[in-house]
This record gives sequence, structure tokens and C-alpha cells, in this order.
Amino acid sequence: MTHDQVKEIVLNIIKVVAPDADVSDLKGDVRLRDQLEMDSMDFLDIVMELRKRYKIEVPKEDYPRLASLDGCAEYLTPRLQGVAVS
Repeated sequence: MTHDQVKEIVLNIIKVVAPDADVSDLKGDVRLRDQLEMDSMDFLDIVMELRKRYKIEVPKEDYPRLASLDGCAEYLTPRLQGVAVS
């Protein structure tokens, strides 16, 4: 799975968690919370969706690594290898 595919997964989850968010022009290296009107509960919902959909456990100490779209791709790509994406 590529970084771009992982970014698409994250964007799809954001669309579910924050349906009013405009994800069409997100910058990969800028914190998602700075670009979208997301609060800490929205972020936790993203983490919960990753667990529910893909069985990925993200320890609390790793949350900062998911702050940006690029960070999500970097952190999640190796964890999603071999996972079937529907």
C-alpha cells in the first residue's frame, strides 16, 4: 500500500467523522486540526475508525505522529501492509 492510498483512507475517515469538512485542498505537512474545524473528540473518532475498520491500534503516545496527513501516511503505511481495503 502506498502513502497516497493511505492518505485516501484517512481522508475517507475524516469525511465520515467530520462530514462538513472540506478535504479537497489539504496540505500534507500542516496539522489537520489547523486546517479543519476538528477538536480532540474528532481526532479520537479518527483513531477509533482506524481500529474498527483496519484493526490498527494507535497508542496514545503515538497520537502526535498522526497530526498531519503526511504524518498519518508515514505512520500508517507499514501498519496497513497486507490489509484488504474495500
